[in-house]
Amino acid sequence: MEIKEKIKNLIEENEICLFMKGTPESPQCGFSMAVINVLKYLKVNFKSVNVLDDENLRQGIKEYSEWPTIPQLYVNKEFIGGCDIVKEMFEKGELKKLFEEKKLV
Repeated sequence: MEIKEKIKNLIEENEICLFMKGTPESPQCGFSMAVINVLKYLKVNFKSVNVLDDENLRQGIKEYSEWPTIPQLYVNKEFIGGCDIVKEMFEKGELKKLFEEKKLV
């Protein structure tokens, strides 16, 4: 229950929270890098959480979201999706619109 509580707190305390492999300065997988590039391009402030630092966190976020892959993006406590969904939303202009509606850009 402890890891689930930690995840919940991270999501609730940060308007945009990205669970990723590595850090924004040094992503450890191409999918994480792709999402970082989108967020940087949109110039939004976000909290990144390196799941490689904690195996319990790495497994816990998958169970929490019921989503099998990382990265995972949360906006205002809502699970948005992984790399493919984020990229698709970005390409369609939907991600920028979401950030604007939530007053995050």
